[in-house]
Amino acid sequence: MQTYNNLYPEIYSIKNLVIAWRKARKGKTKRAYVLEFEKNLGKNIKSIHEELKTKTYSPKPLKTFILRDPKTRKISKSHFRDRIAHHAITNVLEPIFEKMFIEDNCACRKNKGTLFALDRFKKFQRKVTKNLSSYGCCLKADIKHYFKEIDHKILLQIIKKKVKDLDVLELIEKILKNNVSDNLKGKGMPLGNITSQFLANVYLNEFDYFVKHELKVKFYIRYVDDFVLLDSSREQLIIRFGAIEQFLNENLKLELNKDKSKIIYLSKGVDFVGFRNFYHFRLLRKRNIRKIHYKIKQLKNNKISREKFKETFEGWSAYAKWANSYRLRERLLGIELRNV
Repeated sequence: MQTYNNLYPEIYSIKNLVIAWRKARKGKTKRAYVLEFEKNLGKNIKSIHEELKTKTYSPKPLKTFILRDPKTRKISKSHFRDRIAHHAITNVLEPIFEKMFIEDNCACRKNKGTLFALDRFKKFQRKVTKNLSSYGCCLKADIKHYFKEIDHKILLQIIKKKVKDLDVLELIEKILKNNVSDNLKGKGMPLGNITSQFLANVYLNEFDYFVKHELKVKFYIRYVDDFVLLDSSREQLIIRFGAIEQFLNENLKLELNKDKSKIIYLSKGVDFVGFRNFYHFRLLRKRNIRKIHYKIKQLKNNKISREKFKETFEGWSAYAKWANSYRLRERLLGIELRNV
């Protein structure tokens, strides 16, 4: 296995930090904290460069707030300068690990995502059921409190298999320790950081290899901590279910969510990546529909601006088009919005 050393200078190079700044500001160019940083852009980039180079860099405390959208979530946000450092790290490390990731690891990767996962599910569904002419089953599962339960020691050991640069490992450890979302020492990553998304894929790459190479599962798709295995045999999935639980617990100190992990007949529809997937059609999740109703209610009560709602609705509508939702979209746009 090829390993990598002397990566740290690549991370703190001015060129890499400028690329990282551009990524960090994308879609946020009018935010006050971005404008403030860019008042002295050269000086601020040089400051991050010097701190990383001299190993005096220390991430600022995360800003934590509660978001109700409509589900209540605890969000931890990094300071803008730290987000630049996060992008600088992933710019260098992501190409190294990307080569190792399996094809059907679908989240937070270039040219992957929800639509890719849906298309793969449809393709696998047809193969397992011999073009929808016979029964097939799906083991649908997700991991309990995934981001909160990631073990730092195990994660660093996984990274060390490829990255031998001790300065890089020390920097990653600093970022991992800057976590207010979990009171347990040595566990958890804040949801939302680009480093968290990337490292979450690195952590579960061990699991992907177990499923594909040890269990020899042909039809497997993972989207962050949400995954499916498709097979014509329910009995085979029951055996694999037990092996998966054991591997996650013993090797990654993770547990499956018991309420959301089950074996389902494909003909009854499988809830995956935001949609209920049936043989001949696809429906939106009910909570996704509730979310847009909630946004409409906010607009009616003047809780959000028309501009903000329009942006939200256009994004939701583009997403909803992937399901059989034409009538729903027309009703929301043509009836409910006329009453606003």
